[in-house]
This record gives sequence, structure tokens and C-alpha cells, in this order.
Amino acid sequence: MKNVDVATVEGFGDEWSRMPQDTVSDAEVQRSFELYFGVFPWSALPTEARGCDFGCGSGRWAAKVAPKVGHLTVLDASEEALEVAKTNLADHPNVKPVHASVSDTPFATASLDFAYSLGVLHHVPDTDAAVAEIARVLKPGAPFLVYLYYAFDNRAPWFRALWQLSDVGRKRISRLPHGPRYAVSQAIAGLVYWPLARAGGALKRVGALPESWPLKFYVNHSFYVMRTDALDRFGTQLEKRYTKEECIALLERHGFKDVRVSTEMPYWTLCGIRA
Repeated sequence: MKNVDVATVEGFGDEWSRMPQDTVSDAEVQRSFELYFGVFPWSALPTEARGCDFGCGSGRWAAKVAPKVGHLTVLDASEEALEVAKTNLADHPNVKPVHASVSDTPFATASLDFAYSLGVLHHVPDTDAAVAEIARVLKPGAPFLVYLYYAFDNRAPWFRALWQLSDVGRKRISRLPHGPRYAVSQAIAGLVYWPLARAGGALKRVGALPESWPLKFYVNHSFYVMRTDALDRFGTQLEKRYTKEECIALLERHGFKDVRVSTEMPYWTLCGIRA
């Protein structure tokens, strides 16, 4: 496959096989879905719109998108992940799973009405090439929603330093065999994510939650989601981060206009229109 990091793809296959998201409540998935898709122009889609989820993972977002569109292709470079998605999306007959990379797609030029890629393109070797391919297959006027890890450009220096410290651990943990890597990530979820998130929740209830509280995003999330994201965060070898300006420039140089950036966590989620 073109434009894939084999270790990263294998890691995500293991992640979704272990954490298929089938026990997460619909209400929790819906809250996250609304955060990601808050800048997506649903009303601009044509009737029976055809689109693609580039890097579908477990299929959790596709399960929310499929009822709103005519046809949805869910594409992933991991066969293991695609098997999980097939199970989770079995009740959606308008969904077609495809085993392919984001730079080696089966679509004709200007054939899709929309596309989205959430938490994927910062894990591929050549993100520009992936965005160029997505731009190629979209029709003029089609929206593209993307979530890219932020570079903490809207955070204080101490917050960025804290991330740099954690990233030293990620680089080591992500190179462990899958079993130990999973075990360490779950320990981090229990010893770091859960206490900080629950303490943040207590502060929020009394109106004293600081904007810069570490792991603030998880205040309203279940421990299962924390466990999943800890494995995602510390188990992935290839990771890139972008400032808001870099995200906008990435879309604009590949033919997207009217780029809107969400002001909600997680950062950065943005949507551009294919020119």
C-alpha cells in the first residue's frame, strides 16, 4: 500500500480489535460526534450523497453518518480494523467497506459528494499526499472534514512542556510488543487519565475548572473512552502535530476554500470546501 507506516497500521488493527467501541453508550458517541461534526455543512449535501470515511477504524463515526447519506464507503489500511467496522456497521446496508490506504483509493476523480477523516492523517508518512488524493476524488463544492492533532499552539508553555515529557514515554511505549504496550497504556488510563478527568469533573461542578486543566476533554467521558484514547495516544509510533495555521494552509494548498475551524475540543477540527 502507498503512504502507510506498517507498524502504525498494525497497531491500530490491534487497538480496534481490543477496543471495538461496542460498549460505549450511544449518548456518549453522539456527544463526541457533534463536537467533530459541528462545522460540517450537512444542509449543503445533495440528496442521496455519496462519500467516504478515510480511516474508519471501528466505524463509530460511520454509524452516525450512514443514516444521513445515500452511500458511505468506509476505508481503512488495516484489515483487522475493517473487520471490526464491518461488525459494528452490519445494520447499515448503504455502507461499503474497502481495504485501502488514503493515498491509494478506488474512486474516480471528482466522484464523491463529501469526505471526512478524523484522527488519521497525522498518522500517515505523507499527510500532504493523502489530502491531495482526497481532494482529487471530491466534486467541486464538496465538503471535507478533518481532525488533526494540535501542536498545543493555543496552550501555555508549561502545558507544551508537559506534553513533551509525555511524548518521551510515548516513543518508548509505542515500540513495545502489542501485549505490554496495551498493559502500560491501560495503567496510564487508570493512574493518569481517570484521576485528572474525575478531579476536573468535580471542579467543573463547582464552577472552578481551569481552561488549561490537563485532560479536560475527558471530564464527561467514560473510563472505556479514556482507555481507548490512552492506547491510541501512547501506542502509536508515527504521530504529527499541527498548529491551526498549518491545518488551514494544508487544506488551502490542496484546493480547499472557505475553511472553518472548530473552536471546541478536540483541536484541530476543520472543514473546507473543494474549489
